[in-house]
Order: sequence, then C-alpha cells, then structure tokens
Amino acid sequence: MDKTYNPQTIESHWYKTWEAKNYFAPSGEGNPYCIMIPPPNVTGSLHMGHGFQATLMDTLIRYHRMKGDNTLWQTGTDHAGIATQMVVERQLLAEGKSRHDFSREVFIEKIWGWKKESGDTITKQFRRLGASMDWSRERFTMDETLCKSVREVFIRLYEEKLIYRGTRLVNWDPKFLTAISDLEVISTEEEGKLWHIRYPIVDSKEYISVATTRPETLLGDVAVAVNPDDERYKHLIGKHVELPLTNRTIPIIADDYVEKEFGSGCVKITPAHDFNDYAVGMRHNLTPINILTPDAHLNENVPVAYQGMERFAARKKILHDLESLDLLEKTEKHTLKIPRGDRSGVVIEPYLTEQWYMNMKPLAEPAIAAVKNGDVKFVPENWDKTYFQWLDNIEDWCISRQLWWGHRIPAWYDDAGNIYVGHDEDDVRARNNLAETVELRQDSDVLDTWFSSALWPFSTLGWPDQTNELKTFYPTQVLVTGFDIIFFWVARMIMMGLKFTGQVPFKEVLITGLIRDSDGQKMSKSKGNVLDPLDLIDGISLQALCEKRTYGLMQPAMAQKIEKSTQKHFPDGISAHGTDAVRFTFCALASHNREIRYDLNRLDGYRNFCNKLWNASRYVMMNTEGQDNADAKDNVLSLPDKWILSRLQKTIESAEQAINSYRFDFLAQTLYEFTWNEFCDWYLELSKPILTSPNSTPAELRGTRHTLVTVLETLLRLMHPVIPFITEEIWQRVAPLANIHAETIMLQPYPAANKILEDEAAESELEWVKQIVTAVRNIRSEMNIAPGKPLPILFNKGTALDKKYSANNQNLILSLGRFESATWLNASDTIPECATALVGELEILIPMAGLIDKGEETARINREIVKFTKELERVENKLQNPSFVDKAPADVVAKENEKLAEFKVTLEKLQAQLEKISSL
Repeated sequence: MDKTYNPQTIESHWYKTWEAKNYFAPSGEGNPYCIMIPPPNVTGSLHMGHGFQATLMDTLIRYHRMKGDNTLWQTGTDHAGIATQMVVERQLLAEGKSRHDFSREVFIEKIWGWKKESGDTITKQFRRLGASMDWSRERFTMDETLCKSVREVFIRLYEEKLIYRGTRLVNWDPKFLTAISDLEVISTEEEGKLWHIRYPIVDSKEYISVATTRPETLLGDVAVAVNPDDERYKHLIGKHVELPLTNRTIPIIADDYVEKEFGSGCVKITPAHDFNDYAVGMRHNLTPINILTPDAHLNENVPVAYQGMERFAARKKILHDLESLDLLEKTEKHTLKIPRGDRSGVVIEPYLTEQWYMNMKPLAEPAIAAVKNGDVKFVPENWDKTYFQWLDNIEDWCISRQLWWGHRIPAWYDDAGNIYVGHDEDDVRARNNLAETVELRQDSDVLDTWFSSALWPFSTLGWPDQTNELKTFYPTQVLVTGFDIIFFWVARMIMMGLKFTGQVPFKEVLITGLIRDSDGQKMSKSKGNVLDPLDLIDGISLQALCEKRTYGLMQPAMAQKIEKSTQKHFPDGISAHGTDAVRFTFCALASHNREIRYDLNRLDGYRNFCNKLWNASRYVMMNTEGQDNADAKDNVLSLPDKWILSRLQKTIESAEQAINSYRFDFLAQTLYEFTWNEFCDWYLELSKPILTSPNSTPAELRGTRHTLVTVLETLLRLMHPVIPFITEEIWQRVAPLANIHAETIMLQPYPAANKILEDEAAESELEWVKQIVTAVRNIRSEMNIAPGKPLPILFNKGTALDKKYSANNQNLILSLGRFESATWLNASDTIPECATALVGELEILIPMAGLIDKGEETARINREIVKFTKELERVENKLQNPSFVDKAPADVVAKENEKLAEFKVTLEKLQAQLEKISSL
C-alpha cells in the first residue's frame, strides 16, 4: 500500500470496475429491496441536497445488497418541463431566435438534441459520489414506456370524471405564459407601499378608504368587503360605491375574511387577480373580471385610457390619475411578500384561465387512511402532521401547462368542441367510433411535471404492463426525500399508487433536513457560502471558485458582491477531501433535525479519519503479510485480542440498529468511535508488545495476527456502505490474508455479530488497563512531562481485583504507559512527594523527584495564566460594548462568546495544575 492515502487515484478506477461488472443490478436472489431515486431535473447539476440524500440512499442500498437482498436502486431523471424548455430557449435567444421561429415538432427535436449532448451531467456526478444505481435500468420521464403510463392514467381518470376542464385562478408566469405550481413560486419579503384609495359612496358625500398594495387591479374590483363585526362600517353593508376611474359601481359586502385591524378595515375584492378574493367572490356569487392579458398588459375590460399598458406602467398612471382626482388619501411604506417565478424571476400573477384539473378529494381519502393505519410510516413520524394538514384541506390540482416540452395532454377536440381522450388519434377514433372525415386537433397544453413524477414508483417498473419488475419490486421499501415536497410529490405518489396498483408505493418515507452552512444560514451564491459536493471532493482554488460562481452574470455589481462574499467564506479556496470523507460527513450530520449544518471542520476531521484507517491498514499488513495468520485451533488470544473481538461484536450490533432506524448519524458515530478510539488508538498499540516481544509464543503471535486481520476485514465490510472506495481498495489487499478470495467487497456479506465472542470479563479487565494508562498520560500532560520519558509508578490501596489485573497485565501496562516500573506499596511504606490519580479505590502515584523543577513549572503556568487572563478581559470588554453586540453579525458575536467560554475553561485547568504542583 502507498504510504499516503490518495482518493483521486482509486475512486474512478473502482467505480468503473463496479459498473462494468454489473454489480449494481439486482441479484435475482433474496428478499426484494427497492429504493426509487427522487428523479433530479435533467437540466440539473449535483447540489448539496442531492449529495446528502444520495449518500443516505446508497448507504441503504449497499447495506441491503450485502445482506443478500435482491436490491434495486431505480435511477432516472425528470424532463423538468419549464426548466428544460427555458435552457433551450436561451440557446436560441443567443442565436437571435425564439421557439416561435420553429414548429412545435422541430423545437421539441432541438430539446431532445440538447438532452443527448448535455442531459447526463447530473448522472455523471452521481457516479462521482459512488452511487450504486442500476444504470442499465435508467429511466427518463419522457421515455415511451413512461409516456404510455402517463397517458393511461390520464385516460382512466378522465373517464371516471376525476379529470375535467375548468376556469379557475392559477399562478401565472407572464414571461413564460404558463400556469406554474406553488413550488415554482418563490415568495420573498420586499419593501413596497400601501396605498389608501378613496371609494365614494353612491348617493352620498361620504367615501370609504381602501388600502391596497396593487392599485392597478382596482380596475377589476367587483366589491368592497368589510368585517361584519366592524362597528365603523355596519351601516354601509349593502350599499354601493363608485369604482374610481371607471363608470362602474360595486357593492359593499360583509365577510369574516376581512381583518378589522389591517389598513382601514376595508378590502377591495378582485376575484380574477387574488386567490383570497377569488374565494370571497365564490361565497358571494360575484362575477370575476379579468383585466390582464397573458403577458400582463391591461386588456379590453379596462377603460380605454389604460388598455394595452404594461401592468406596472399602468400602476403609475392609475396612481397619478387618482391623485389628480383627490382619491389617493395617503401612501405608506409597507413590507410585503412578492411572489416570483423561480425560473423567470418575474412577479407571478393570480390569473383566471381555463385549465385542466384533477379532482383530488376522492384520491386523498385512501391516502390519508394509508398513513393512519401504518401502511406508510414517516420517519421522523411528526412529519405525518404536515402530510395530513395538506390532504385534509386538499384542493383540485391544476395539471395543465402552456408549454411545448412535456407530456402533451392526450385529449383531442372536434370542430364542435367535444373532447375525446386516448393514447393517440387512432386510439381516439377507435374508442369513439369516429370516422376519418371528423377533423380532430390535439390539445396544445402539456401536463404539469409533477403529474408524471407522481407515477414514478410504478411507471419505471413497467406499469400498466404487469412486468416481472413490477411484481418483484413494487411496493418499494423507503423513499428518501425532503420535507419541502411532501405535498407536491410524496402525497401524490401515495394517491396515484393506491389508485392504480391498489398498494402504497413505499412502506416508509425518510424525511431529511435542509442543508445549511455551519452558522445555520441558507446557502446562496450572493452570500458566498454555497457548497458544491464535487468541489469538496476534488478541491478548488479561490480564483476558480469565484469564476465558477460569477460565470454568465451580466451585472458587474452582483459579480463583485459574490466574489467578495466567496473570499470571506473560502479565503484559501476548498481543499480536496475525496468522496468517502464527503459521504461520511453527510452521514455524520444526518440527524432527524429540520436543518443540517454542514461544517467544513468536520469534513476535515473525516478526511483525517480516512487517513487514519489507511495508516492502520498499512500497520496490519506490515505485521501480517507473509506471516502465519491462520485461524488455528491452538491459537492463543491475548486480553487485547479478546477485548477487541468483543467490542467488534457490539459495534456490529449498534451499527445495524442505527442503519435500520435510519439514524445515519449514530451509524457514523459508532463506526468512528470503534475505528479511531478502540481499534487504532488502543488495539493496535496493545498488539505491539505481543508482536515485538521475544517471549511471545508462535500461538500467541498467530492469535494476534489473525485477530488483526479478522477485525480489519470485518471493519471494512461494516463501513463499506458509508465509505465504499477506501474500503474496497484496502479490502482487496486484506481479504487474501483472511483467506477470502472474491472479486469485490460489495457482494460480501454484511458482518453479523457473534455472541460467543462477546466477553464482558475481557472488556472489564482491559478497561482497567486503559484507565491506568490514561490516568498517567493525563498527569504527564498536566505536569508537562515528555510522553516518552520512562516513569516509575506506585500503586497504593486498591482492591484484590486491582492486584489481579495488575499481575495479569504487567507487560501491557509497562509498555503502553512508558513505565520504568510498577510497584505496589505496603501499608507501612513511606509515600514520597507524588502526583496522584485515582482509578476507583486504587491510587496511582508518580514520584516527582527529578521529573520537574517545581519553581520553573510554577512560573510557566503563571505566565500562561497572565496571557489567558488578558485574552479573557479583551473578549469580555468587546462583549460588554453595546455598539459591537448590536452592530456585529450574529455569527461574529457567537464566536466571541465561544472564545470567552474557551478562555474560562483554559484558566480553570491552569489554576488546577498550579494547585496540584503547589500541593507536591
């Protein structure tokens, strides 16, 4: 083995080997175990959320593969309607063209061409992460087999009258000219204004003041609403007001929706342009008036003076006209949430339009029951409340989008406007006995991307055909996803799965937290704190990082801001850590919390962990290669051998318990503590006296060598699901020493605990040895005594068991503790000037004569106390300064508080050392 662990040299080799040998495919034997990947957008690239969830899924898949299950990780990508269409439209725009310069068919061909060239970016990146997906079964939501599933579901739901055409309010993107889902709307707080407009009361000199953040929609008002319990306006309910700038009058109505405390307590009702107003309008039978065109210009339903104006230009003119008529009472600053399209960036309009809808209530009822009766379990279980909250209040789903890319709605119209559904035009004619002379035209809309995503668990397995894969792997075992799409995807998959297969699509739903930076801040380019898993794996310079984050930005000021914030967070760039360290960090952070703080310091620590494993393996091989490591009957196991074998069994039990309860953080902690603390720090050191002693017998040597190889080989299999690359590389060298001859660790059995090897007596005795050695090491540290300096130690008092353990382990204690001698004192012996430690009733004494200069050591500690006292006072003064605490960022203040706590602990330790030396 190379002296230094270099992940870059092994990762690519092993992944290519695994994939080429088809190790990722189901074995065809054992219990079926299937995970469906949440299909990433075909336009996407790997981000921290992908990396996090993929690591957890791959850990489960590799674990169950090693357990002998017939394991399938179904992979694939989503066609991502609006995102993909936007990418190709941008390319055309760079050529001075738009999609309207082409027929629909030619434009779609261009998208397929883009997918062929650039649509595999994220799948290549998943490979870099070590994801053992069955690539031979990769699916795309626009594959013909999946298209067939989509059409079949649409047809059946339409025939059951669960899909229908209707006119309702939708989220409308005026740039892309399509309805979009709530998930594609990003609402952010922005500084705006609240305008108070006077509405004259008919046949009166009075008026009422109405507060609005969108004065341009005034032209579509159909009522003014007040709270029925508002004493100020009770006498006006049922009267009418003149709608400013129009020749219309509208009624004053009473509705509980109105908050008496907001604004003037009077609310304009514009059902065609506000979701809440739409609901009010439905309750009061008000006819909506749409005042906007699809591209957000004012239409023919407004006075001529405003027709054709862009919405925000119209706002300015309307406010000017209101002011000139003395109808603008006042203007106030107001913070409000502005909805923008996540792709277009433009303000989204609630827009009244005819769309295709799905009646969700009949589908929701069985889905609610499935979770209530335990057919589907959420982990953590509290997320079922979020699930129920949405399903209990579910509304019909707008499933149509005004795009060209996607699953075109399988509906055709004749000249009379009759609707026919089918897989294609021939199928429509056959189903409805239509003659060739009847002209048909297909609906131009496509289905919401979430429609096909909702079918993913069974469409990827071949439904509606009853394939062997569908029979074997459906329902799947667990879905790993984020809480932000419980509504949009998880619930819909359960509804569709129950509807079309009669079974839930998965038995458990593991909800992961959102990845934040180490301070709990959301990651974003503008903050400069965003992380890319591939940068963490391969490393990246500061210059390259800045160039990557500002590429394509047309605004120099924004680019400068991103560069500055990036330099703040990553002044030296990001060093390479390798895939296994990144994966181990993801697992270590995978608590069941809502937010996951990704700390680069921990990533550094787990890179060190991989190095530690590599170096430990080199030690094992140097001491076992070419040696007799056989599992012979006459092997003699030392106390350390029995101890580490016992601890290994308990570690296996803990690891299995953690992975089966989806506590990947506990799994990582268990593996780390055993590997670093017990195997590397203790057992390898404990093995040295046996391997180097001229008094060790062949049976003792063979026993320790066999234990070294056995524990390491088992440990590699135990850790393989989390850190696959380094474990495969080392295992290839270690397995033959354990008399195992196989192609890959991937297909080896996951370790099973052997109760026979659990030895409580050995654990107790070895723990005693560790306590003795640790106690003396602590005294060395406190007294500033060199670690390698041989020390005489004295044992005083203690129990019969202490004396027994001492006699049994004299050589271990002397070797590990760097002791010159270990002597028991008699009751009559005079105790010299000593440093003392306690292990139970046993006193461990280290004579200080000649070890330290008491005066010099006292002076050294006093100098340290003075130094840290000054630091403490400096931080205290800073934190007592209101201008610092009030103005400094929260994370900076928090770090100063951490320093304060650290300095206090350090001073306490120094004071304790001083007292100990004074007592000598």
